Amino acid sequence: METNNLSNNIVKATLKLSLIALGIFIFLKLKILLVYLLLAAVIALIGRPIVIFLKTKLKFGNLLATSITLLLLVSTILGVVSLFIPLVIQQGENLSLLNLNALEENLNQLLKEISGYFKLEESNFKDSASLKSLFNVENLEAIPEFLNYLLSLVGSFTVGLFSVTFISFFFIKDSRLLENAILIFVNDKSEDKLKKSFEKIKNLLSRYFLGLLLQISILLVLYSIILLVFGIKNAFVIAFLCALLNLIPYIGPLFGAFLMMFLTMTSNLEADFSTVILPKTIYVMIGFTIGQLVDNIFSQPYIFSNSVKSHPLEIFIVILAGGTLMGTIGMIVAIPLYTSLRVILKEFLSDNKIVKSLTQNL
Repeated sequence: METNNLSNNIVKATLKLSLIALGIFIFLKLKILLVYLLLAAVIALIGRPIVIFLKTKLKFGNLLATSITLLLLVSTILGVVSLFIPLVIQQGENLSLLNLNALEENLNQLLKEISGYFKLEESNFKDSASLKSLFNVENLEAIPEFLNYLLSLVGSFTVGLFSVTFISFFFIKDSRLLENAILIFVNDKSEDKLKKSFEKIKNLLSRYFLGLLLQISILLVLYSIILLVFGIKNAFVIAFLCALLNLIPYIGPLFGAFLMMFLTMTSNLEADFSTVILPKTIYVMIGFTIGQLVDNIFSQPYIFSNSVKSHPLEIFIVILAGGTLMGTIGMIVAIPLYTSLRVILKEFLSDNKIVKSLTQNL
């Protein structure tokens, strides 16, 4: 009898391990689908307040409200993407082989001015200033490969955009679609609590993502004004890139600062370094710093306190933990995951002392 029980336990354990292995295998193979689902869920959360407004205030039907909301969101995404086309075209013209000699002369001149202004030895830049070593015949052979990669990237973006749009439509149309799919695997006793948790999570995350859009918009306006004042080309696109990088906590602003400094200098490559390039770059970086101070002192505390209702120190620790565990992606998703976890814990473990402390503002 004991032998049969032992055999049954071994078989059950083997089946469980096999199912877990199969789940991990499917997860790895279908990770792009999971990314699409995650992006569609975020879009649905952002569009949720719009749908509610259209249905309650304007008395639109569910299908019409969903279609209008999705059309607005997709148009916004395509509009943002179209902003980068002139920048890419301009950079392609600047780096065309016909202008290679002029570009090399400008770069050599810029490096000479830098070495002269900071009293550095010009020999330190001699090898690095030569573009011929970069644009030699062997490197030019990589151009067809790059074009093929670019075409495949455009194709993947098109497929991804269609997939995310299609999934988002049904997530927006039926806000309980994903919720009902999860509830299938939950017992009846926990179903009501999970429903309450999902509703609370949707409200908080919708406000959080809308807050992030507000944060990006504020930085976009500030950076655009700064770059336009100093006559930087493609100011709006550069400002949008730097504002978008700000979504990556702590690391993003550093990349944004480097990008803005680099593009400011290269947009004035033909000017004198000491009288034009350096002063203009310093002024732009001062403006960038002011924008960061506005974001850190006003925008971020307002967003976190009014959307996810967490203390700034709490948020800081959560973001660091997410970055330690999963790198940059972990830093981005740390706050939404932590917010969802707090809501679920409050619903299921409301009597726990630690949970009470973490969820007292919810």
